This record gives sequence, structure tokens and C-alpha cells, in this order.
Amino acid sequence: MDATARIGPNAITRVAEVMRERFGPDGADGVFAAAGLSRYLAAPPERMVDEADVAALHRRLRETLGLQEARRIGRDAGWRTGGYLLAHRIPRPVQWLLRALPAPLAARALLASIARHAWTFAGSGRFRVLHGTPLLLFIEGNPLCRGVRADQPLCDFYAATFERLFRALVHPAAQVREVACESTGAPACVFEVRWS
Repeated sequence: MDATARIGPNAITRVAEVMRERFGPDGADGVFAAAGLSRYLAAPPERMVDEADVAALHRRLRETLGLQEARRIGRDAGWRTGGYLLAHRIPRPVQWLLRALPAPLAARALLASIARHAWTFAGSGRFRVLHGTPLLLFIEGNPLCRGVRADQPLCDFYAATFERLFRALVHPAAQVREVACESTGAPACVFEVRWS
């Protein structure tokens, strides 16, 4: 049995899209080659990928382009991932139902679904929710932060993915902000979800 933890391919394919748009094919090629992932540019993954590949790509983005640019790319890629999920993974009737519910009920239903599918984005990490105002989402053992030290949160990819889903399905003014990150020494990456 393969015990390798895996993450959905959007964590790679959406980064490739953003990189090609911002820096052209050569810019994307350089970063992906440095991460040992050129094969994903030649043949974008359609199935789950090793979480180590995703971590290597995001680490190489930070090392090659600097922290702020890597965060911008992660945010753009996360926003696109949310869009992909809305277009291809969340059935239209479910989206309609969530939008029809009051925001607190829609949030509970959406988070129950996210929790059931957490293995597709958290890999070997653990996802949990603390209901309240604000909502708090936790990823413990986050593969994107494993072994990384920084002076600011790094998980813009996750924050943007969550925000896109919450804005589309819960409340148009929803905002998601990472308020703690394992890369800064916190015990978990924590995302705060608020809407007016």
C-alpha cells in the first residue's frame, strides 16, 4: 500500500498557470526545474500528487522570487483553485442551496464538506474547525510549511481558496486571513473567516 500523502493537482497546475501568465514560459520553467518538477509543465497532473512535490514548489517559489512575490502567486493560484472547485467539483444544486441558506448555516454546511475532503488539500496535515465569530480553520502539520521558518504567515494559497469558496457560497463580503502560521512557530496554521 502506498503511504505517500497526496494533495490535489490544483496546488501545482494553478501555480503553473499564474507563473506562465506573469513571467512567461521561461520564468515558469526555471522555478519548476529548480524544484525538480519540470515534468508537471510538460504534462500537467490530473490526479493527486505527492505532498512533497507541492511543498518543494512553494518553497522554491519563495527562494527564487522572494517572499512577497511568492505570496502573491500563492494567493492568485488559490483563488483560481477555488474557481476550479466551483466550476468542477461542487454540484450546481449544492451551490444554489448554500447560497439560499442564511450565512451561518451555509458556512456550517460548507465547512462540513471541506472537512470531509481535507485529505485532498492538507495531505498528511490535519484540518479542523472552531465554530464561532470569527470562524477559525486550522491546518496542523501543514505540508506547505513543514521545515520552513519565516517572520510572517505563508499560506496565501489556502487562504485565497477558502475565501473564494466563502464569497461564492456563504457571503459576498467574506474575508479569510491567516492569523497564525507554523512557519512562524505557531502550533498550527490558523485562518480567520469573517463576513459582515
